[in-house]
Amino acid sequence: MDDREIQWHPPYIAAMNLELGEDRDKLIFIPEYTLNTGALKIDLFMENKQNGSVRNEIGKIFRRYNIVEFKSPNDMLGIDAFIKTQGYACLFKAYGEQADSRKMDEITVSLVRQAKPDKLFRYFKEHGIKVESPSKGIYYIREMVLFPTQIIVTKELDGERHRWLCALSGQLAEQDLRGLLTSISYLKGKMEKEYADSILEVALKANKELAEKLRRDHSMSKTLMEIMEPVLSEVKQECMREGLEEGRREGRKEGRKEGRKEGRKEGRKEGRKEGMVYAYYEMNLSTNEIAQKLQLTEKEVLGIIQKMDAQPEE
Repeated sequence: MDDREIQWHPPYIAAMNLELGEDRDKLIFIPEYTLNTGALKIDLFMENKQNGSVRNEIGKIFRRYNIVEFKSPNDMLGIDAFIKTQGYACLFKAYGEQADSRKMDEITVSLVRQAKPDKLFRYFKEHGIKVESPSKGIYYIREMVLFPTQIIVTKELDGERHRWLCALSGQLAEQDLRGLLTSISYLKGKMEKEYADSILEVALKANKELAEKLRRDHSMSKTLMEIMEPVLSEVKQECMREGLEEGRREGRKEGRKEGRKEGRKEGRKEGRKEGMVYAYYEMNLSTNEIAQKLQLTEKEVLGIIQKMDAQPEE
């Protein structure tokens, strides 16, 4: 599976729920928070009901209203994307039920990304914008912002203290994945386990070779294998389904394009078969002749032709 096809945002939200588990009773988590009646949405909005301190260091900056944006490994985080999150905070401030009902000093902005956005930090340096790092992997932007703002670089966080966020990477080491499985084994609540499964699924998708290596490792404890196996099996089935569908698409496309060819070699068997049927059909062969050439029944040939004709051209 291409890393670009992995859905990173849901597990990021799950990871934040687990990271801030000690203070979950204080926080209201709202994924995909809609800013107005339009299409603008915040990845994760958290309201601190008690407006009190949060113990986890990534939440030290939090106040009453906390806007969190996640950037997948393939997403850019330049100055424009950075300013856009400030715009989200401005809109959130402006859309209060009454004038100034949402105070400026009650709103924070957090951006979460696996790797440090070097170009953005270079921009900060070139423009004399002050940046502080109170903890490993956490950067406070002290100037050019209207609201307290931090950038969280998960690759730089302490892997032991921030297991959940650090797991959302395509560059996990074996000890990282083992540590994630061990952390999951300690979870008791149903909701926590569901969050962890979401994180584990993406970790296995993004680190397929490592996952397979651990799967074959006889030194893995039975408990850890029981945690990993169901999720890994589901990931493999999903990849197979996606591969089959891709094969079908490619087979159909090549069958139409090449006519007499069997379709792309990477196409799955069904895709090649459909491509051949349609190719012979375009050569004005009868359904009976096509059936004989491809060892199909006429009914099967007719079904494929009807199915292919019903599809729009690619």
